[in-house]
Amino acid sequence: MDGANLSVVSEFVFLGFSNSWEIQLLLFLFSFVFYLASLMGNFLILFSVTSDSNLHSPMYILLAKLSFLDLGGCSTVAPKMMYDIFRKHKAISFGGCIAQIFFIHAIGGTEMVLLIAMAFDRYVAICKPLHYLTIMSPRMCIIILVVAWILGLIHSVAQLAFVVDLPFCGPNVLDSFYCDLPQLIRLACTKTDSLEFMVTANSGFISVGSFFILIISYIFILVTVRKHSSGGLSKALSTLSAHVTVVILFFGPLIFFYTWPFPSSHVDKFLAILDAVLTPFLNPMIYTFRNKEMKAAMRKLFYQLVGYRKMS
Repeated sequence: MDGANLSVVSEFVFLGFSNSWEIQLLLFLFSFVFYLASLMGNFLILFSVTSDSNLHSPMYILLAKLSFLDLGGCSTVAPKMMYDIFRKHKAISFGGCIAQIFFIHAIGGTEMVLLIAMAFDRYVAICKPLHYLTIMSPRMCIIILVVAWILGLIHSVAQLAFVVDLPFCGPNVLDSFYCDLPQLIRLACTKTDSLEFMVTANSGFISVGSFFILIISYIFILVTVRKHSSGGLSKALSTLSAHVTVVILFFGPLIFFYTWPFPSSHVDKFLAILDAVLTPFLNPMIYTFRNKEMKAAMRKLFYQLVGYRKMS
């Protein structure tokens, strides 16, 4: 039978987190505060890097692009989640569900590549400082960003290509607060074991592989620095600790979602909300609080805004 004729589901219903009013209120306040802080922190990084010529270097350009991706990532899930918290009928249209999955995986895939590029940038800066400006040229930054977006889009489209034509004719309830491929595939009115394995293996392999590439690259940087200068090891550790923290925060939930053999909806939801609103907030905090140039640029931007308001 034609799969298109079976796809009669027009919307999917989320079970959400809890029916307790107190828990829902607490969750809403938590999500709202950190989502707002994420927006403010990442926009502040974007404006600071754009307005301050001292920050027009590859490291800060890549950091600004990471903030842009964090803005997109948290805005893909958090607004809808907060809107649904107090609604009895938590639903999303079929098209909206597909769009949410597309942006989650496109932004996530792009961010993985960008984090690897930021590790490469730190390797060149620490291990080959005399060649830094030659290797990490503006042209190289553009190439990195273009490649990151292309790979992110390919990752997302390649997985959705197998899902959009699946027949959905019966169950439409997702035990979650957002759409993602593993839960959606299980609702299809056909045998999907091989497709579930393919999607899980794809996202899981990419997540685990990228994580280990990053960790190995940081270890290699530290070993190289230690061989050449024991005094530079502490500086390298200070620089890389922020990157390692962001990598763990980003990849930790992803690896659990796609590789943990004993799924738990409660744990998945807890990690998902942390990934949706807390990680995009912590990224700018981790990078800016440990960076003198970034803090100086933000103060400068703040004083400019205050001075402009007083003049007006």
